Amino acid sequence: MSRLFRRSLQHSNPTRFVCSAPAGGASNLCRTRFLHSLPTRSQQALAPPSSKTPARFRVVLSPVSKRWATSTTPHSSASDPAETEALLCLEQGTQKLEEGDVHAAKELYQRSVEIKRNASSLFNLGVTHYHLKEFDDAIAAWKESIELQPSSADAHTNLASAYIISPVARPDLALQHLRIATSLAPEDPEIAFNLAAVLEACGRLEEALEYYKRSKANGVDRAASHILNVSAKILGKKVKAEKTAKSTDSESS
Repeated sequence: MSRLFRRSLQHSNPTRFVCSAPAGGASNLCRTRFLHSLPTRSQQALAPPSSKTPARFRVVLSPVSKRWATSTTPHSSASDPAETEALLCLEQGTQKLEEGDVHAAKELYQRSVEIKRNASSLFNLGVTHYHLKEFDDAIAAWKESIELQPSSADAHTNLASAYIISPVARPDLALQHLRIATSLAPEDPEIAFNLAAVLEACGRLEEALEYYKRSKANGVDRAASHILNVSAKILGKKVKAEKTAKSTDSESS
């Protein structure tokens, strides 16, 4: 069990994020997910960064809702004082994050990382950097977390969200990591929704439609309106293309 920190992204509504511990690892992991989920437990949620991506690629963040649980790593023991201290800092950091004290949480996660680097501490450190709009640092922390645990769909999802919300948006890199996340968690409707949102923003409508449909099929009801919108856009493009073709034929004749 690990403490979870959920957050979601929506295409034209706030983007969301999640916190969860890596499989087989310990910690109070903050899974900042750039996916669609309902913030039903967001009364104590941290306020998301207010920065927005350029108008050409807009993504808005929604509040973070939290789920918490605790665990220790399989190798934690009194005979490993460094790991014990790192875990303590990690737990204390998560407590501060739950209380809304992001700066204190960041210091404790940083201390945990300095004592003993692990995917969980780096993951949560990335979350605090993100909330403080330190996007380059968030990206660096999540990239290192992925190096230590490449099978974490959450870390890839978080990294994608950081690439989207950064002052210089990198939708190409966001798509890369969302595709990896999708391959790691193919039935996760939130990842499918976020991937669809980025694809739609990039103008890749047919593929976006496919992932919106997958998201809806797996339980994200909000995807239905996006399916209609994207379908209308695709139809509009076809109609425009047909009109252009007819106009070209008329001029040539």
